[in-house]
Amino acid sequence: MRVDGHWLMVLERTLNAALPEEGCALLLGKTKGKSLELHRVWPCCNRWEPARERDHRFLLDPREQLLAQRWAREHGLQVIGSAHSHPTSAAIPSQTDRELCFGPTLMVIASGLGNKRWRAWWLSGDDDACEPRELPLRQGLAAGDQRLGK
Repeated sequence: MRVDGHWLMVLERTLNAALPEEGCALLLGKTKGKSLELHRVWPCCNRWEPARERDHRFLLDPREQLLAQRWAREHGLQVIGSAHSHPTSAAIPSQTDRELCFGPTLMVIASGLGNKRWRAWWLSGDDDACEPRELPLRQGLAAGDQRLGK
């Protein structure tokens, strides 16, 4: 997945704004062959209920999902995945993340712990639990250019 530094900065600020709760966003872009290009980050509200569990759970606002899909279509883009934060755990899809996903989809997770802050995952949707496959995270290719996976 190809991402420039600007959109990673927007994504980081979006997810950090929700702290201490999990933040979430939709990723809008284009599919080019076997690669994905991120063109926009669509911030979303975390609507998980009960609200007291939002520090370790998230649910994308359904209305925002519809608005993002409509806007993306009107601008020649598509929803290529989602991003969310794990403020107090590793950037690995949880069992709940896998159970609630509708694959195939891209999932980017930012962790508040450790060295591997950002990780990208492809969730195939081939089974009921959306088994994740990590995409390599490559940074620092050129000024303002970063890549997530291929």
